[in-house]
Amino acid sequence: MPDDARNDEELIADMARGNAAALATLVRRHQARVLALAYRMLGDWDHAEDIGQEAFLRIYRSAGRYRGKSLVSTWLYRIVVNLCLDHQRRRKAVVPVEDLDTIADSAARRDPLEADETAAAVRKAVLELNERQRIAVLLHRFEDLSHAQISEITGWSVSAVESLLVRAYETLRGKLRKSVESGQ
Repeated sequence: MPDDARNDEELIADMARGNAAALATLVRRHQARVLALAYRMLGDWDHAEDIGQEAFLRIYRSAGRYRGKSLVSTWLYRIVVNLCLDHQRRRKAVVPVEDLDTIADSAARRDPLEADETAAAVRKAVLELNERQRIAVLLHRFEDLSHAQISEITGWSVSAVESLLVRAYETLRGKLRKSVESGQ
């Protein structure tokens, strides 16, 4: 069976048997999203690449313990989020996150200068969210994950995820509204 035809679970089973080529296929399949998530959490491509490499190595090393209770992608995201949180705790600093694409894109269509200002306001507002809200927003908005998937990745209850998202989006709307009103 060609590598690309195998599903993620089959690739994990092959890795558990020592097939490194299966890891290469899994990396090709998920690398872009893993790097994007790590970059959005850390704001640094070099660190995001390190996190991505470590996440895939952990998947390879623990493939034999995978029991299929969650999707491989969910397992991978959980590893990436945890590695990023560990990295941030070690650095003891809040780091920038990527812009909320939808807001920045709509501003770019109106005026490129306004798009830069909007992106900066969004970046600042997201930075000011607490850690749990920021993670929930990144996974929901950028990774397009459901509340249940975010719950599985983070270990938080679905109702906690929903509550975090409601509060985070309300906070973001308020901060962005103030930013627009004040002309910043």
